[in-house]
Amino acid sequence: MPKVTQKMLTQQLRELEADSIISRKVYAQVPPKVEYSALPLAQKLEPIIDLLCEWGSEFQDVQKSSKKAA
Repeated sequence: MPKVTQKMLTQQLRELEADSIISRKVYAQVPPKVEYSALPLAQKLEPIIDLLCEWGSEFQDVQKSSKKAA
């Protein structure tokens, strides 16, 4: 996500963690390291997200084709 700010990303990750969608693991090392992972409830969304990504790709292709034809 090229236009997301660090502040906005942190805010969204904190909200997902508060909603028990993701888990956060902090490693005590230098430089600091944090890993996020999807919890089981979020993993159930994977097929839906895959379908949305597929639809988005097809939509972009249609949009590009219609602009070339115009």
